[in-house]
Amino acid sequence: MDLRAELVPPSVSQQRQDELSREIVRIADLVLRGAENADEEIAAFNARTGHDYVALDFAEYDASRDVAEFALEAARPARPRIADVTTDELVEIVRRILASDPASDYYLRLLEANVTHPRVSDLIFHPPAGLRDASAEQIVDEALRYRPIAL
Repeated sequence: MDLRAELVPPSVSQQRQDELSREIVRIADLVLRGAENADEEIAAFNARTGHDYVALDFAEYDASRDVAEFALEAARPARPRIADVTTDELVEIVRRILASDPASDYYLRLLEANVTHPRVSDLIFHPPAGLRDASAEQIVDEALRYRPIAL
């Protein structure tokens, strides 16, 4: 299934990725050196990107990804909320996550922003016994069944 433009990861220019990569490396250096202005620089970076990174994200990003991947994530929306996303679209998003699509990180953020289930990623990566080897449809059905408890 093709996804409509609003659901596809936005393209990011190489110039923007390079700019953010330089910022990430600079901030990581500040964090690792314990510079007093590291928190201010992280806050400014977050204000420019719309994300909520913390010092640890900069200090340890290279343990799980390279700077280009971090920059691409930072350049894209942190919580891409789509008001009229359909069940079929959510199923396709989960399919792409399960297939380890190159944009899986973005699709996971998209899924988390568009369903109320607080641990929707666990339904995919750490499923309960009833969802082991579940289809994308079953995962989405379970996620959409969730209802918050009124306190």
